[in-house]
Amino acid sequence: MDVLPLDSARPALRWRSESAAPAPRRVVEGDDALRAADAYRMACEGTAVLWRGDYQGARQLLTALARRVDRGPRRNRAAPVAASRDPYDAFHRHRQEQGRRARVLGMLLVPVDPGYVVPLRRAPDVRAACAEAYGPPQAGGDAPFAVSLRELLGVIGAHEWRRRGVPVPALGGDRVHPHYGVFSPVRGEYVDLVARAPLPTDRAVAHDIGTGTGVLAAVLARRGVARVVGTDQDPRALACARDNAERLGLAERIDVVEADLFPPGRAPLVVCNPPWLPAKPTSAVERAVYDPGSRMLRGFLAGLPHALAPGGEGWLILSDLAERLGLRTRDALLDLIDAAGLTVVDRLDARPTHPRSADPDDPLHAARSAEITSLWRLAPSR
Repeated sequence: MDVLPLDSARPALRWRSESAAPAPRRVVEGDDALRAADAYRMACEGTAVLWRGDYQGARQLLTALARRVDRGPRRNRAAPVAASRDPYDAFHRHRQEQGRRARVLGMLLVPVDPGYVVPLRRAPDVRAACAEAYGPPQAGGDAPFAVSLRELLGVIGAHEWRRRGVPVPALGGDRVHPHYGVFSPVRGEYVDLVARAPLPTDRAVAHDIGTGTGVLAAVLARRGVARVVGTDQDPRALACARDNAERLGLAERIDVVEADLFPPGRAPLVVCNPPWLPAKPTSAVERAVYDPGSRMLRGFLAGLPHALAPGGEGWLILSDLAERLGLRTRDALLDLIDAAGLTVVDRLDARPTHPRSADPDDPLHAARSAEITSLWRLAPSR
């Protein structure tokens, strides 16, 4: 890890960032006497503040910084309206704004001592949350580090999501517990599609490609598939899927294996819910949303004919948001399906139910409100 360039006599601190953000080039120490306007100015200039005051004061400062970022200097209030007429431009402006927001808010840092203790007044106990996100503390081998308060709050929030779980109607209201860095199944329409699509006659085995939390594997097992093999490359997702299979009483019917796309062997049903947008992710959890060059989509379609048992069927779960944002065309998707030697047996559609689809202030509202999520039933054409 990089060492922060502290202008202080205090011991050096390592820099930690789960989003692989570079260490700030300049760091100054600050406390409750620091004004939000000064902190914002320094953050915009690339100077980070390592907080030494009250923890709740740091949270208040972060909220004040967020207000300033969202207000922005001399922002053109007509820009969102104009951008909405060009969805492609709106998307890229939105991503630029997200990146700028993350950079500025990431400039407020907090120290973390060995054993994952935050040495600030009124700081919460973050030991369990940090152990889940960063791994168990090393006995005698830990060194103090600094992390952006924004990331630490994300770690704490993820711990609460994992503790409480997310109710899944397709599982009869049973909960799925997402781990840090693993996408939560809060958007239920894609899960509901898998719950109502007609299963093949042969239900001996199914493969769930890119299983994540394991929610789709669990739905298939609950629907009567005797054995489901879920694959993923992310160690956090693998641990998460195994944990959820155990919690749901399905550990004997769900195998979770590390693989780039397909496991060994063929199956009468192969399911994949790849990232929906062909763009670059900026954090671990965004890898479930953004897929540069549609790598996973292309790989799934190209390999599907060789992964299916005779008479088998593949299910591709995909939103058309990329099409509505001008990031991919429907013809391009159909060309990929055709080039893989596949044919469309049927398609099931669902409208979005998440809050942003009904939020007129969302920069991408026009696309989100019209979005359709589809389950494409695919079979080899030759």
